[in-house]
Amino acid sequence: MKVVIIEDELLTAEDLQDELKSINPNIEIVATLATIEEAVDFFKVRQDFDLIFSDIQLGDGQSFEIFKQVKVKAPIIFCTAYNQYALEA
Repeated sequence: MKVVIIEDELLTAEDLQDELKSINPNIEIVATLATIEEAVDFFKVRQDFDLIFSDIQLGDGQSFEIFKQVKVKAPIIFCTAYNQYALEA
């Protein structure tokens, strides 16, 4: 399984990557993206992944903006500590 992680906090991204690898060592992290701009640019040229884990609150805005600008075919699992985003996610 190929996974993309959208997370602006390096330690959190590394923890998620480690957790995924402990569950299944065959999981491949295709990219770790930290900003809306970086993610939009990536998704415009790459769609070779199976699943996205995305933080909602990034340093430059909410990750929902990414998916308003580009369409992805893979499922998205939104990760957040803020419960007010649950309905929009």
